[in-house]
Amino acid sequence: MKEADHFRQILGIKFFVGCEHEIIDKILRDGGLVVVPSGPGLKTLPYDEQYRRALLGSDFAIADSSLMVLLWNVIQKEHIRKLSGLTYLRALIKRTEFREQGASFWVMPTSDAARRNTGWLSEEGIHVVQEDVYLAPMYKGEIVDQELLRLLEERRPRHILLGVGGGIQEPLGFYLKEHLSYRPAIHCIGAAIAFLTGDQVRIPAWADRFGLGWLWRCLSNPRRYIPRYWEARHLAPLMFRYRDRLPSV
Repeated sequence: MKEADHFRQILGIKFFVGCEHEIIDKILRDGGLVVVPSGPGLKTLPYDEQYRRALLGSDFAIADSSLMVLLWNVIQKEHIRKLSGLTYLRALIKRTEFREQGASFWVMPTSDAARRNTGWLSEEGIHVVQEDVYLAPMYKGEIVDQELLRLLEERRPRHILLGVGGGIQEPLGFYLKEHLSYRPAIHCIGAAIAFLTGDQVRIPAWADRFGLGWLWRCLSNPRRYIPRYWEARHLAPLMFRYRDRLPSV
């Protein structure tokens, strides 16, 4: 397969549409920023300048949104493959380079999530010490985090995993990419690890493979997730209007 066949430009963003092992091989070799845009996130492209800038500045955007992939295949009459952040993370944590002591640094949303996630990682044979976990503050406005930068420059991990919410992790990842003095692999994994650890509802592998992760989340917490995914309906008119072009601000 030619290099160009691994990518599609959708809404002005260069999406990787190959398999998870291909993108992991590239990111392990070269470093860079991996983003996993959701449908609710993508519909903000016309007005969220910080999010838009982060996606454009990423090295790899994974085609994780089931709705985006479905719409693209209908509009373009082709078949690209959905690659979920969960599938990507499952494959990443199996790599020998990733499992080495001190190779990874984790940015997590709460102390409870950090405790549960590091416990699960330890059971999987990935030992993360306290110094390699950072509890993200409540970011507001333009995302800047000098303390996180300082810690990363001290420890210089090869992998930085951002497990905070969509819309925040992408600008944070781009900020780190722009300001770090070295080039690690920055993975915006969002809730992917929470699906594995039980911090959020566990999504069966078959449901993830068929793009039904959103349904599992809605069933687990309807009041929280149904409104969120309902908002993603605004992605459809953007896709039909702009297709491969970046939406106007």
